[in-house]
Amino acid sequence: MTMPRAFVVPPGGGTLLPNPVAGDALIKAGTAQTAGSAAVIEVVMPPGRGPVLHVHAREDEMWWVLEGDFRFRADDELMHGPAGSFVFVPRGVAHCFQNIGDVPGRVLVFFTPAGMERFFEQVAGHLPGPLALETFARIAHDQWMEVVGPPLSETHPL
Repeated sequence: MTMPRAFVVPPGGGTLLPNPVAGDALIKAGTAQTAGSAAVIEVVMPPGRGPVLHVHAREDEMWWVLEGDFRFRADDELMHGPAGSFVFVPRGVAHCFQNIGDVPGRVLVFFTPAGMERFFEQVAGHLPGPLALETFARIAHDQWMEVVGPPLSETHPL
C-alpha cells in the first residue's frame, strides 16, 4: 500500500451517504486516504435512533460527540456521552449507541484500522427504503462485524 499523504477535508467535505440507521453519514477519510490506518465518519443521528448491538472483529471504534446527548453500551455497561465527550470501545466488545436528546445529534466516528467506510458505502447502495436485517447483517459480516442484538431503544427504553 502507498504511504498516505497529508490532506485537509474542508467543512462539509467528504462523501455524503445515507446513514444505515437514519440521518446522514459523511465519510471524511478512509482506507485510500490513510493507507488503511483509520476511517473517520461524521454521523448525524435523529433523536431516539442508534445502531443495533454489534461487534467488530478487527477495528477499535471511537466517538467524539460534537453535538447532542448520547448514551453508549459496551458489553453490559451503559455510559452517558454528552456533547464534548470522547468514547472508546476496543474491538471484540459488543456495543451500540443512541441519541437520547430531543434534536439530531452529531458524532465523529473513528475506526482503526480503516475499512468500515465500506460498510456504509455498501449499505447506501440498498437505500433509500427499508433494509432487511438479513441484508444489513450480511453486509456487516462481509466487513468483519457481527450483529449480536437489538438497538438500545429496544433493550433499554428511555
